[in-house]
Amino acid sequence: MELSQFFGAYPSGALAFSGGVDSSLLVWAAAKYGRDWRAYYVQAAFQPAFERKDAERIAAQCGLPMTVIEADVLSDPVITANPPDRCYYCKQKIFGTILSQARQDGYTLVIDGTNASDDMNDRPGMRALKEMHVISPLRECGLTKADVRKMSREAGLFTWNKPAYACLATRIPSGTPITEDMLRRVERSEHALTEMGFSDLRVRARGTLALIQFPEEQISRALQQRKEILARLGSDFSEAAIDLKTRRSQ
Repeated sequence: MELSQFFGAYPSGALAFSGGVDSSLLVWAAAKYGRDWRAYYVQAAFQPAFERKDAERIAAQCGLPMTVIEADVLSDPVITANPPDRCYYCKQKIFGTILSQARQDGYTLVIDGTNASDDMNDRPGMRALKEMHVISPLRECGLTKADVRKMSREAGLFTWNKPAYACLATRIPSGTPITEDMLRRVERSEHALTEMGFSDLRVRARGTLALIQFPEEQISRALQQRKEILARLGSDFSEAAIDLKTRRSQ
């Protein structure tokens, strides 16, 4: 199945939009091939500020209406307790919010950006999406992450080479309670390193220690600039270490 065929079969609906490369392609396809689609961006504590800006930019470029809705994920004690399957409960909260607003707006179908490269067995959140009957067009069309990037580039979307970005809660080890303060410390630290010219990195909170994971090609420069890195992160973490397990871009 092609995306054009999917949106021909489903001409209207609600699109869960994160601002990432996968859902951005769906916004483009819904605007091009669909008839009445609306994107829904959920503003929650786990999303950094730049994701919303990227989402607004893509929606404007493609001409698809976008609604921003709030979800107070930190009010749920199960989510903030951060169990190993936290993503399951978080997806329930996020997509439950989208489904509720979509129904009010007259939509019964909700889709998301899960692609054919995503491992259904490795992500607890996938179970929540299945239970809520959320459809994943990219997966149904057999489109991998590489396919999505190629199609996004051909469509002229700036997100075609945007690094994969998991939510901020993934920076905190399972079993460690999630707090607003910890999330903002991580967000500020990653932003500070991005301003230094680093990209596709993770700052993983380990108490007062920031464990920084860079792509392999950036490790050498990070070591050379370790004093500046410590200075940049000093207001949020008293210690910093570079993780030798480097990141692999997707």
